[in-house]
Amino acid sequence: MPRRSNLPDAASVAAPQDGEKLCAPAAERNAGPIADLVAEFAPASGRALELASGTGQHAVALARRLPALDWQPSDIDPARLASIRAWAAEAALPNLRAPVTLDATAPGWADAHGPRDLVVVINLFHLVSSPECETLVHEAARALSPGGTLIVYGPFMRAGELTSEGDRAFHARLAAADPEIGYKDDFDTLDMMIAAGLTPRAAIEMPANNLGLVAGRDS
Repeated sequence: MPRRSNLPDAASVAAPQDGEKLCAPAAERNAGPIADLVAEFAPASGRALELASGTGQHAVALARRLPALDWQPSDIDPARLASIRAWAAEAALPNLRAPVTLDATAPGWADAHGPRDLVVVINLFHLVSSPECETLVHEAARALSPGGTLIVYGPFMRAGELTSEGDRAFHARLAAADPEIGYKDDFDTLDMMIAAGLTPRAAIEMPANNLGLVAGRDS
């Protein structure tokens, strides 16, 4: 994700653990449900790309849960790239590659990082602007192979409404730190996917009022 120095602390709580490894408690809590979501919609095999992999905890959980997929984590932040490498080295999974430097919100990245059978984005949309989300979805669609799948997980508005007190408070903190960011609307995000040439497949309610949005590139 782009480097934003003014995010509130709650946006990315990742504490150092064992050298370069970072550990986010939220990533530990939601790794199981996210792996369940991805396993339900992922192809049986192929090449997967995780955008903005953060600490690397999800990359390890997904690669372990879906061993027939070749997993490529990525991030733009050097500290998080180092953490991903450390988590991957500890896990020693044969299907988990070393992370690559990739700004998911920058135009043109699909040229160097496709084709992919699966692209996964976890907890990023609320931390970047709407135009950046549009770029990400457009590039993800370009990076997908025919029949490929895009899965986006995170907190979203539902039909323009923030549906819990916790979401309203978190969105307000994000918007106060940077007026360009904050929760995106679920329908607007599905429209982004359609505009990028993808077909929405599912909108799955997830624990802690999160949402999984799934779209595919037609064969």
